[in-house]
Amino acid sequence: MITKQQRWGLLAAMLVASASSHTAWASQDPTAPLGWQAPAKKQVKVRARVPQLQGIFCEQQSDCNVIINNKLVGVGGRVSGYTLTAIHDDSVTVTRNGKQWQLELFAENIKTN
Repeated sequence: MITKQQRWGLLAAMLVASASSHTAWASQDPTAPLGWQAPAKKQVKVRARVPQLQGIFCEQQSDCNVIINNKLVGVGGRVSGYTLTAIHDDSVTVTRNGKQWQLELFAENIKTN
């Protein structure tokens, strides 16, 4: 005859065995072919868009600020990971990771009717 203590021990052992087998079962797709493994996830490189120059404002020749991506910045300021390095009459120079871009205030390919 099984004692009360043995009954509780047997019940606990069954619960542990049931939980561990359920966890192992849930980690694999039961409908997948034998030996099938999910493909490794590819790392997607996120490319930052080149910022858009929206305006150049100068109080004096040496005191200029610009609006890039709706943010007011001066030389040395940062927008979206790009650093503003120079302000010219109708363009600015920005750098990121050692590369340099010239952003112009007005597009060269403006179409008129």
